[in-house]
Formats: sequence, structure tokens, C-alpha cells
Amino acid sequence: GSELHQYFTDLSKNKLNIVYKPQNITVIPKFVSGTVIEILSKNDNDDKLSQITEKLNLSKILERNISVLSGGELQRVAIAAAYLKNGDVYLFDEPSSFLDVSERINMAKLVRTLSSENKTVIIVEHDLAILDYLSDYVSILYGEPGAYGIVSHPQGVRVGINIYLNGYIKDENVRFREVPILFHEHPPQESLYGFGDTIYSYEDINISLGNFNLKVTGSEIHSGEIFGILGANGIGKTTFINSIFDSTMKNKERIEFENEGEEFKINVSLKPQYIKIDGDYPVSDIISNIRLSSHLSQSYKKRLINNLNLENIRERKIPELSGGELQRVAIAQCLSKEADIFILDEPSAFLDIEMRLQVAQLIRKSLEELKKAGFVVEHDIITQDFIADSILVFEGIPGLKGRASAPQSLRDGFNLFLKMMGITFRRDSATKRPRVNKLNSKKDNFQKSINEYYYIPK
Repeated sequence: GSELHQYFTDLSKNKLNIVYKPQNITVIPKFVSGTVIEILSKNDNDDKLSQITEKLNLSKILERNISVLSGGELQRVAIAAAYLKNGDVYLFDEPSSFLDVSERINMAKLVRTLSSENKTVIIVEHDLAILDYLSDYVSILYGEPGAYGIVSHPQGVRVGINIYLNGYIKDENVRFREVPILFHEHPPQESLYGFGDTIYSYEDINISLGNFNLKVTGSEIHSGEIFGILGANGIGKTTFINSIFDSTMKNKERIEFENEGEEFKINVSLKPQYIKIDGDYPVSDIISNIRLSSHLSQSYKKRLINNLNLENIRERKIPELSGGELQRVAIAQCLSKEADIFILDEPSAFLDIEMRLQVAQLIRKSLEELKKAGFVVEHDIITQDFIADSILVFEGIPGLKGRASAPQSLRDGFNLFLKMMGITFRRDSATKRPRVNKLNSKKDNFQKSINEYYYIPK
């Protein structure tokens, strides 16, 4: 069309300033050095630094070196640096990765202000609730990963997301998905058979790291059970799961059953938040290792390889993988190990919505078949809803103190967490997908009044 023609003409003549926020922010410290304030000051052309640091909650980390920042902090700094630059077109590639729900909403509000300044803003985002919240129009990309991609005509945001979920573009007469992606309005019913034997129990935890203190109420986890972990960044979620991992690794965690006088050794498999796989070998080596795993059934191994689409990248070497490809490989490695507890820290980062839901189902099926237990830290509310049986909610003051009570049901856990965030979700009338309510809207106030922040009342 004429608009694209003019855009590419201006681009070829260097008439447009393009600002880009990259997908993989974890590599930023390799190319940028200095404190946060030093880095952002270089980009502050319109004296907006104090305003942006307040909106993205960066004030407390301005004097910290870029090399010691967490993933969420790095993401917010990268977004701030992009926003502060003078540009005509802003490209934000997966700006919600590593951000908690509240930070995602703040990011979306900030990015939307660029459009009011007559800037063109293009977002690549896999969190549908956030994409819905910040977009005016969406274009759907479909095709064959690694082979070809097709971009649809722009659609209004609600219609466009629903088309994506249904898999059929009516005005182009194209079907790119055989089975629609479906959502449930109510919490899934608890298993009639309950869970299996207790695999691991932990007493009340009290950890102090410098000025930070974490307290967690003790509990136990059973075979086939998955604890979903929700909470703001910086209040101890990763510290908690690392404490479980470290205790089992360093102490060779042995639980003695008093009545039987037996010892049970706990093995833990961890998929960390930040993925580092050393080596220059191809993905095919990892596929071979999975196929040679004697403790796994053939159907399990086949499902693991197929559902994570590892065959499509089998010839690619580890350093060549994108963020999403590396995530899939790391999940495969985690779920293929012989373990009693599987810990996955932000498994949806860099994955598209289809792969997120596929991974959620894979994690559930895997632990059910293995009769093992899992802890999953996840900021994408929709993905966590698909994965978890129970919810551990962390609350507190980021960087100072964190606290978590015993695991709760999905309804109670989501209500507590979203109440802390001050956010409610409604359901789309056509697809039942969760949509963020505008603060103090009629729907928002009503749901808060009946204490239903996520699920639809029965």
C-alpha cells in the first residue's frame, strides 16, 4: 500500500530515526558498561529521565552497575533507554519478559504515551493480556517456523487477537490453525483422586541475604502436584527455589521416614531463569541424549521432542539459538533428567503464545506420568493458570523483605496476588480469554467488590 511505500522510501533515504529495544536483554551487559544513571543520561535528549525513572520504578537502582542487575531490572532499563531516545519509529521486542504483572502494566502505559506524541510504535509481544492492553491494531504472523512467515492485514486489537486464537482469517480466507486455543472461565476441578505420596516437605524458611529477609511458611508437595509461584520481582521467589535446589544438592537431601526407618534421597532438576548452556554442539546431541535416557518411556521422549519442536532446530548449534529456541532446549533438558522435583523458573520467557500453552500442558503431562512434583515461577498469569494445581503467593517490599504463606487453591491464590497488584481481569465474550480491566472502570470496581479478580463467579 501507499503508506508502506512512503515508509520504506523514507527509510531508504535515512529520513527516519529507528529506536530498537532488543528481545534478549540478558546480553546487554556484554556490550554496555557503567551505572544505570550513566547509561540513561546518555540517552536523555528531552530531560525526561526523572519522569521515566519514576514510572518504571528505577530510582533505587540508578547507582547500580548494569552488570549486577536482575532480568526484570535490565528489561526496565532497556525500555527506559529506548523511550528516552529521539525516534520516529520505536520497535519493542518482547518488552514484558522478566517483568511482573504490575511492571508489565506500567510498561504498557508508558509505551502507549509514545503514540500520543505522533510516534509509530511496533510491539512484538507474546503475553496476550498485555498485547491487548497496549495495542490499537495487530497484525498476525503465521507460517512455518524456520521456513517462511506471512503477515496478515492489520486488525483491531480485540478482533485480531480472537482471530489469532481461532486460527482463521476470514477476509483473507486463510486457516493457519486446525484447533482453536480455548480458555476456561472457572478454576479447573480438583482431581477426584488427589495427589500421590509426599515427595518433599520443608519447614518454615527464614533466609537473610544482606539487607533482604525472606520468610516462607513450611509445607509439603506430593507426587503429581505443581506449585505455581506468583509475586512481584525482588521479593524472594528465585531465592526460595534456589534454597530448595541448593539444600538438595549440597546436603544430598535425605528424608527419613520414622515409621519405616528408610531414607529417601531427593533429586532436583532446575531450569534457571537465566539460561546458560556451555558448548558449541548442535541440538541433535541433546535430542540423542534424551532418546538414550533409560528412565523415560518411549512415548514420554517422543512427546518431549515433538512438543518442543526440537527436530526443527536439530542442526543448529547452541550459540546460534534465539531466546525462544534456547528456552525450549533448556526445558527439554530439565524435564528429561531423572529427578523427584522439577523446578522451572520463568519457562514461558521468549516463547510465543502457542508454545507457552504447549509447554504448560507438557509440564503437567510430564509430571503426571513421572509421578513427580514441580515448582513453577511464572509472571504470565494465563500460562500459570494452565500449569499450576496450587499457588504460592509471595508478598513484601522488593529488595527488603519477602513473605509467602502455605500454598492456596488457584482461585484464592490468584485473588490474593491480583488484589495486591490492584488489577482485575474480565473475560472476552467470544473466546473467554482474560483481558485486563482499566483501573476504576465499572467492571474493575464490581469485580473488586465481590473479590473475584481473575475467574468468573459460578
